[in-house]
Amino acid sequence: MATSPPAPDAPPARHIPDRIHRRRWAILTLLMLSLLIVVLDNSILNVAMKTIATPAPVGLGATQSELEWAINSYTLVFAGLLFTAGLLGDRLGRKKTLLFGLAVFGAGSVLAGVSGSPTELITFRALMGVGGAFVMPSNLAILMNVFEREEQPKAIGIWAGGVGVAIAVGPIAGGLLLDHFWWGSVFMINAPIVVISLIAMLILVPDSKDPRPGRLDPIGVLLSIVGLVLLVYGIIKGGQLADFTEPEVVGPIAGGLLVLALFVVHQKRSDHPSIDIGYFRNRAFSAAITAIALVFFALTGVTFFIVFYVQSVRGYSPLQAGMLILPLAAAQLIFAPRARLAVDHYGARAVCTFSMFVVANTMVGLLLLDATTPLWLMEALFFIQGSAMAHIMPPATVAVMQALPREKAGSGSALNNVFRQVGGTLGVAVLGSLLSTSYRDHIQGTLDALPGVPAAVRHAAGESIEATLSLAARMGPAGRSLTTAADDAFIHAMHITALGSAVVALLGTVVAAAFLPGKMVSAPQPAEPQEERKAGVQR
Repeated sequence: MATSPPAPDAPPARHIPDRIHRRRWAILTLLMLSLLIVVLDNSILNVAMKTIATPAPVGLGATQSELEWAINSYTLVFAGLLFTAGLLGDRLGRKKTLLFGLAVFGAGSVLAGVSGSPTELITFRALMGVGGAFVMPSNLAILMNVFEREEQPKAIGIWAGGVGVAIAVGPIAGGLLLDHFWWGSVFMINAPIVVISLIAMLILVPDSKDPRPGRLDPIGVLLSIVGLVLLVYGIIKGGQLADFTEPEVVGPIAGGLLVLALFVVHQKRSDHPSIDIGYFRNRAFSAAITAIALVFFALTGVTFFIVFYVQSVRGYSPLQAGMLILPLAAAQLIFAPRARLAVDHYGARAVCTFSMFVVANTMVGLLLLDATTPLWLMEALFFIQGSAMAHIMPPATVAVMQALPREKAGSGSALNNVFRQVGGTLGVAVLGSLLSTSYRDHIQGTLDALPGVPAAVRHAAGESIEATLSLAARMGPAGRSLTTAADDAFIHAMHITALGSAVVALLGTVVAAAFLPGKMVSAPQPAEPQEERKAGVQR
C-alpha cells in the first residue's frame, strides 16, 4: 500500500535530539560567553599596552618588541595547538575539551595578572594561549552540532556578533579597571567569567564527537609550532633592529618558511594529518579561509597602532581610548547577525568583495588622522570599518564550516581559527615591525642631535613613541621639542602602516572576487547510523 506524503506544513526531520534542540539558544548564549573572554582578553590588552610599557611601579616597562611578544606568545601557541585541540575535541568530546580550555585559560589569566616582569607576562600569556586553543574549536563545533543546517547561518551571525560585544566590552572594561586598579586587573577580570561559564556549561551544554576520529599527529603539531615561531620571531627582530637583511633576521624567517613547507609535505603524505589538505580543494573553503586570514591581518595591525595614537599622541586615558573604539565594535554587533540577509539577496561573493573593498578604503582614510584631527572622523571610519567586517566574517565562517561534514566540525573550526589567528599574529608582527622601523627612521635624526645624551639611551628611546616620551619627560622643559618630534614621527609611521593594511585588504578583495562562490553550497551530510548519531551528540 502506498505511503501518504507528509503534510505540506510538516516540520522538517531533525538530526538533533529534541531536548537539545529546545535549549539551543541558551547553549549559544553560553558559547558566546566563552568566546567573550578569549576575544575580550586581546581587546583589553590593546588598551593596557601603553600602561604595561610604562616603567615600574605603574607598569612593567615593556619595550615595543616585548609588547608584540605579549600578544604573539598567546597567538602563536593558540595557532600551533588548534590542530591538536580540534582533533582531541572530535575524538574525546568537544564539551570536555572546552571545559579543559576554560580552566587553563582562567589559571593563565590569574598568573598573567600577577606577573613581575615582561618575561613572566609573555610566559603566562602563552599558557592562556593553551587554554584558548582548546576553547575556540570546541566552541564553534558545538554550535554546528546543536543547530540544524538551515539555522546555522543565523546562529553563526549571532556568534560572530559576540566578537563585536567583546571588542566593545574589552576596551571599556580595561579602561575602567586601569583607572581604578593596577594593570594586572585586566587579566584578573577573566577569572569570575571562567567560573560562571564552567558551572553553566556543565549543566546545559551537550557533548559531541566524531564517531570515526582520526589519530593524532604530533609531528605535524611540532612542525607547525616551530615554523610559526621562527617566522614571526624573525619579523619582530627585523622591526627591532630596523634592518631585515641581518643574519639574525633572515635566518629565522627562512628557517620558519622551510619548516612550514615541510609541514605541508608531511600533511600530504601522512595517513593521519592534522590538516586534511583535501579540504582546500573546495573552492569556497579555500577562498573563505584566506579572506578571514587577510582581514584579520589588516585589522590586528591597525588596532595595535591606534591605541598608541589615541593615548600617546592625543593624550586620552585608557578608558577614553576604549570608548573611542566603541563604534568599531558596535557596528559589528549590529550588523553581524543580519549579514545573512545580504548574502541571501546578493550572494557571498558580492557581499564579501564589496565589504573587503570598504575595509581597504577605511584603512586609507586613516591617513587623514593627525595630532589635531576632529575625533568624529576617526569614529566614522571605525563604524564603517566595523560594518564592513560584520559582512565578511559571518559568511566566510559559514562557508568554511558548511563545506565540511558535521562530524568534522572540530577540525573545520580549528582551521577557521588557526587562519584567523595566524593572520592576526602576522599582522601584529609585520605591521608592528613596519610601524617600529618607520618610527625609528623618522625620529633618529632628532635623537642624534640631542646634546649630552649617551648613544645607548638615544637608541633605546628610538624604539617606540613611549620610550621617546619617557626620555622627553626626564629632560623637563627641554624635552618639549622632542615630544612634538615624537608625535610627528609616530603619525608618519602610522600612515605608512595604514597603507600596508590597505594593501592587504585589497588583496583580500581580489581573493573574494576571484574565488568565492556566488551561492554557498553545503557539504553533503551522509546518513548516520543510529548508534553513530548517539555518539555524535550526547546529553
